[in-house]
Amino acid sequence: MLSERYETLAPLSSRRLLVLGGIGLILVGMIFGDVFAIFILHQNASRVGASLAAAAHAALAGDSTTVTNNFQAVGGFLENRGTKVDTHAHVIAFGYLALMLALLAPWMALSANTKRRLAWLFLCGAGLLPFCVFLIHYVGLAHSPLKSIGWASIFADLGGLFVIIALAGYLYGLGKRLLSGECAAVQDHPLAVSSFAGQLLLAGGVFLVMLGFLHGSYYAAVDLYRHEALDYSILSQISMGAAEKNAAAVESGLAAYSQLQGEKAVNIAAHAHIIEFGLLSILLAFFQPYVDLREIWKRRWAFVLLLGSLLLPACVLLELKFGLIAGGLADMGGLFVIVALLAMWIGVLRDTGRLDAGDTA
Repeated sequence: MLSERYETLAPLSSRRLLVLGGIGLILVGMIFGDVFAIFILHQNASRVGASLAAAAHAALAGDSTTVTNNFQAVGGFLENRGTKVDTHAHVIAFGYLALMLALLAPWMALSANTKRRLAWLFLCGAGLLPFCVFLIHYVGLAHSPLKSIGWASIFADLGGLFVIIALAGYLYGLGKRLLSGECAAVQDHPLAVSSFAGQLLLAGGVFLVMLGFLHGSYYAAVDLYRHEALDYSILSQISMGAAEKNAAAVESGLAAYSQLQGEKAVNIAAHAHIIEFGLLSILLAFFQPYVDLREIWKRRWAFVLLLGSLLLPACVLLELKFGLIAGGLADMGGLFVIVALLAMWIGVLRDTGRLDAGDTA
């Protein structure tokens, strides 16, 4: 008869560190994303558009110096936006990865101390990399020992190295168990999704992922190639207008290009967010046994999270049509997800190992 193995969420266990760290990283990433969207994203896009328009008019006037200056300004705005987007994306992705590693913990043939050290190493790298990416735009190459790489980039790479080493250690543990031929059954509380809140999150997550795939398929079939063709034709119109000194054609082309980029941006953002929220719901479903809250509150927070996960991408799609109203509702959806996540994080923090047989993590 096969023996059974248990994985616990005891204090300072690797699983507890990864669950709390993973949800915490996602919370930080979402709060940062909301702040970025409200205070930076739209203003940055406006500055990029204004600089491009100024460059086009300077080209009409034959002022090459102004054209160069405006394109340099566009480069700075895009770097600012790019580092913020990368920070947001990386910190949330590391949060998802931490939750997945927590699920795989029972299958790793490593000692409790080794898994705990790897968890700390992973979380340190997962925090260091996005933080340093955020600093790249502000630190630049100041006092750097290298000509093209600044201190922020160097420490971001160090954070990535920490993550790689931790993942290699976890992979070694998985491979060691596989190659050893160990066949002990794993009885794991998170894999027994028996509560209503867990089942709601699991079903809702699958539904959200399906909606995301359906939207992506629709966009690819209906709008993607049309947008690509418009991209080329509008840029051709702008360049021809500049060459012919036709200010009206340049203005029309810039307006059309701005509208096109807006359409592409909202479709991509809605597609990405709804799938990400679906995956988050699925992962959280497995850890509901460790959320130390009353069952009625676990159900409520699961519902709030799913509501926000649907509201945000739906309203992002409507932003071009309804403007600030849709944008405000999208931010409200993000707030729902953040509050629900925070409640679950507090529930996991409150858990004192009541489901655990001992600290074997």
